[in-house]
Amino acid sequence: MTRSIPVSFPGGVRVETQLGAHTVVTDQLPVHGGTDAGPSPYDLFLASIATCAGFYAAAFCDSRKLSMEGLGVSLEVDEDEASHLPKELTVHLTLPRDFPEQYRAAILRAVENCKVKKSLAANPRTRVLFAPESQAKVAHASSCL
Repeated sequence: MTRSIPVSFPGGVRVETQLGAHTVVTDQLPVHGGTDAGPSPYDLFLASIATCAGFYAAAFCDSRKLSMEGLGVSLEVDEDEASHLPKELTVHLTLPRDFPEQYRAAILRAVENCKVKKSLAANPRTRVLFAPESQAKVAHASSCL
């Protein structure tokens, strides 16, 4: 199955995409030429890991009718100082005070199933290509030279 997620450029360095009924807006801080109308794409990427882990933790509790009061998830990002790319990502799970001991290992396994985390672990090939209609224009332009 192949999915396509097109983006649009409403102005400046702001970039948007439509995912179903949701418009996802990314932007940059003013110091980087943006208006801070949304998170940067990198911050959105990191937030997707944290929120995915949060979803799995919440779904685990919800399916067992366990209280979520005090449930917390945070993402710790250890970045390489030279490249500013993540060296290590650690999801920290805070359990409610009365969380049953019998479910502690199981909720960790549930959070490990986060699809975003599993997608990173799968190390998918990532390519940048001209879109088919753009490729035809490039080929035509080069043949006219």
